[in-house]
Amino acid sequence: MRYWLFKSEPNTWSWEDQVKAGESGQEWDGVRNYMARNQMREMAVGDKGFFYHSVNAKEIVGIVTVVATAHPDSTDDSGTWECVDIAAEAPLAKPVTLADVKAEPSLAQMALIKNSRLSVQPVTEDEWKTVIAMSKR
Repeated sequence: MRYWLFKSEPNTWSWEDQVKAGESGQEWDGVRNYMARNQMREMAVGDKGFFYHSVNAKEIVGIVTVVATAHPDSTDDSGTWECVDIAAEAPLAKPVTLADVKAEPSLAQMALIKNSRLSVQPVTEDEWKTVIAMSKR
């Protein structure tokens, strides 16, 4: 299993929207970045991800599961873009803010800090465990 982070502006697609999508999940559509698309191509059903509210909130709020591997993005007529489907698994006990992540020395190399604009990012197993622990403090 691999770990990921999915970023969304809450006014576009929020954690609450993701939860409402149910067990079948929702396409993580509209991504128009080659690196993010390629990250999604690497995903497998059962991989876990953090759901991150970007812009104003800037916090990890929940855990999602990849429920469908990369397939054509239904919002793209060019055939260039692909996406995965994700389903909400559980909210974090307490959101972990970007400031919290930046303040944690063991997360200094996390993609959220190093490549903050990327909407789909890999997360290492150690980073995953650290963020989960931080959400329980």
